[in-house]
Amino acid sequence: MTDGLPEMTSLERTALYKSLGNPLRRRILDYLGRHGEANSTVLARELGESSGTTSYHLRKLAEQRLIEEIPEKSGGRERWWRALPFRHTTPDPAAMAPEEYAAAAELAQLKIEFDSALYRRAHQEYRGPEGWAQVQRHGSWMTREELLAFMREYHVLLERYTHAREEAPDGARPVLMRFYAVPEPVGEWNSEPTGP
Repeated sequence: MTDGLPEMTSLERTALYKSLGNPLRRRILDYLGRHGEANSTVLARELGESSGTTSYHLRKLAEQRLIEEIPEKSGGRERWWRALPFRHTTPDPAAMAPEEYAAAAELAQLKIEFDSALYRRAHQEYRGPEGWAQVQRHGSWMTREELLAFMREYHVLLERYTHAREEAPDGARPVLMRFYAVPEPVGEWNSEPTGP
């Protein structure tokens, strides 16, 4: 689900996953996330591409509501863009059409590679419990309902402490956060049953 937008169709999700898996579009979104705004000329210079290429990809990202034009800065042929807030939860893979599943799996592989590097970097940059880089690992027993309730509260907590780029207080930095919850396999652990 995306914030404030209707539920996406399988075709729309497939297009989204392919778009997010495109290396240049990912770099454009990353640039806009870090710098707030850009036009095709700025992106071409910064990313080493032609302005025609960046312009094409900007239009495609806008069609998917990942970015929007900044009307007050745009004029004539010069169009300025900014990233839009975005959140998406991938549906159950069993409910996906084959093409959607393939696109989601390819995007997931890219994310795994990026997140693995991020995890290593967090360990390398860790400077104690008061530093910018934080690493936490926990294990717990939960019911499925408790885990889902935890996830809902986790999202509320993120909303409470997150700022839009243009509203961030002095000293704020972009922070990349990841959360995973994976139950242990059902079976036996230390000769004791762990599930039905």
